[in-house]
Amino acid sequence: MPTHVITGAGSGIGAALARRLHARGDDLVLLARDAGRAKELAAAHPGARTLVGDLADPDKLSWAFSHQSLPDRVDSLLHVAGVVDLGPVGELTPRTWRHQLNVNLIAPAELTRHFLPQLRLAQGQVVFVNSGAGLNAHPDWSAYAASKHGLKALADSLRGEEHGNGVRVTSVYPGRTASPMQAKVHQQEGKEYDPARWIDPESVATAVLAALDLPRDAEVNDLTVRPGR
Repeated sequence: MPTHVITGAGSGIGAALARRLHARGDDLVLLARDAGRAKELAAAHPGARTLVGDLADPDKLSWAFSHQSLPDRVDSLLHVAGVVDLGPVGELTPRTWRHQLNVNLIAPAELTRHFLPQLRLAQGQVVFVNSGAGLNAHPDWSAYAASKHGLKALADSLRGEEHGNGVRVTSVYPGRTASPMQAKVHQQEGKEYDPARWIDPESVATAVLAALDLPRDAEVNDLTVRPGR
C-alpha cells in the first residue's frame, strides 16, 4: 500500500484527505504539532503512524525528526496545514508575518527537504494545497497571500528540479472552503459565516485524489477549485 505523509490532518481538507486515504487502506503518517494532538490523530485513524513537529517553528523540525523514526517509503507528501491572519500592511507586525511565512511556506520547504530521498525512491508526488490567495492578493490579505505566492514558487521550482527523478509536483488552489480556518476568516472580516456557501472539504479532497491517482504518463501541475454555488 502507498504511504502518505499529511500535514493538517486534524480538520478541513486535511481531515477529509486522511479519512479518504485511510478508508481505502493506504498507510498514513500524520504530522502533529505536539504529542497530545498526535494521540488524537492516531485514535481517529487506527493504524496510522504519527510524527510530532511544530510547523510554526521550522528551525526545530530537524531536531524533532532526529528523535523519531521517519518512514522508509513515502509515495506522497501532502502539505495541507496553514494559518491565516488578516490585516492591512500598515498594521501587521513582524510576528504576524513570520508566523504565516513559517507555517505556510518555510515549514513545507523544510518538510519536503526531509522527505525528498524517500519520494525519489518511490517516484512519488508532492501536493501543495495552496489557495486562491496564491494567485491573487487582495486588501488585508498581504501576509497570507505572500506566503501562498511563495508556496507557488516553491512548487514550481521543485517541479523543475525533481522532474528527472520522477517526482511529480502538484499545486491545488481551492477557493473559500468550509473549515475552521474559513470561520476564523469570516470573524476577522466581521462577516456572518455560512458554511453552505463554500466548497465542501470533501470536494477538494476528491480533486487532490484525482491528481494522486493519475496514471504515471501524466502530471497535474496546477489545479484550481472554485465554489460552484
